[in-house]
Amino acid sequence: MRYGMDARAEALRYFEMGLADKLVGRLLGIPHETVRKWLYAYRALGKEALFVTKHKTYSHDLKVEVARAVVEGRMSKPEAMAAYGVKGKTQINEWCRLYREGGADALLPKARGRPRKRERPFASREEELEARVQELELENEILKRFNALAEEIEQRRRIR
Repeated sequence: MRYGMDARAEALRYFEMGLADKLVGRLLGIPHETVRKWLYAYRALGKEALFVTKHKTYSHDLKVEVARAVVEGRMSKPEAMAAYGVKGKTQINEWCRLYREGGADALLPKARGRPRKRERPFASREEELEARVQELELENEILKRFNALAEEIEQRRRIR
């Protein structure tokens, strides 16, 4: 959490006095974009929204429902925030963008982190070793043919 509860409480006090986000940001020394997000959450969900700092995860169905409601024009973003308990307008913006671009499937969770190792193509260690032996035998055969060809070229050159 970048800004503590004291800063949030002070911002809340200023909001209740009716001050605008830019002025509150200047008074607190906080970027007005951050204060704007706080004000938006405050207006949509009440003062409790400013003091919840844990990241909340939302189900795929909820994301689709919220995005569909906003994109189809049945709800405004603040109404959707209040109705579904979504804290951030930015999340709704992102869900709507993804929904417009790729439909409901675009809101499915993405794989994160390092990809898992591929499973071995061989059923057992013995099969793996047999394949490696065949590979080495093939490589050896190629080298033998290459050396024979090089020797033949060398003999032709000596004859001339």
